[in-house]
Order: sequence, then C-alpha cells, then structure tokens
Amino acid sequence: MDANDIIIRPVISEKTTEMMGENKYVFRVSLKANKLMVRRAINEIFGVKPEKINIIRVRGKEKRLRYRTGKKSAWKKAIVTLRSGQKIEIFESQ
Repeated sequence: MDANDIIIRPVISEKTTEMMGENKYVFRVSLKANKLMVRRAINEIFGVKPEKINIIRVRGKEKRLRYRTGKKSAWKKAIVTLRSGQKIEIFESQ
C-alpha cells in the first residue's frame, strides 16, 4: 500500500485539537493498516518519527431514515504521539 492509501485524512475536532498540545495527532486510516504501516506512512508523508501509535477501530452506528434503518461503515483511527520538539505543520494554525 502507498502511504497516501494508508493515511486517509486527519480527524479534527475539539478533543483532537486539545491533544495536539500533548504532541498527539489523530488520523483516519485504512481498515487494513497496522501500527508499522502507519509509522512508515507518517515518516514518509510528514518527515517525523512517531514515538508511539495507538490504533482504534470505530464501530459503525445504526442510522434511521424515515422507515428504514441503515448502518454507517466502520473505520479506524490512529493516535500518533510525537517526541517533544517535533510537530506536524499541517495542523498548526496560520
């Protein structure tokens, strides 16, 4: 898999912006990705070496539209912890 296929997009919310103060960044990753693949992809895309990676599988929720019920698909998110002094520039405000 290519690095851009592993890292889908960053997850930006109020909780994740607070985590950035602790050098933790959250990404939505491929369902087939593991910790080693995410580590290599972060190093290749952003040029930083992660200290720690936690991967969480988020279950899909059931949604209802009028009389029918459906289900959102499951996805994975990776919490990447960087060493102190390192940061990912894409998240920093202008």
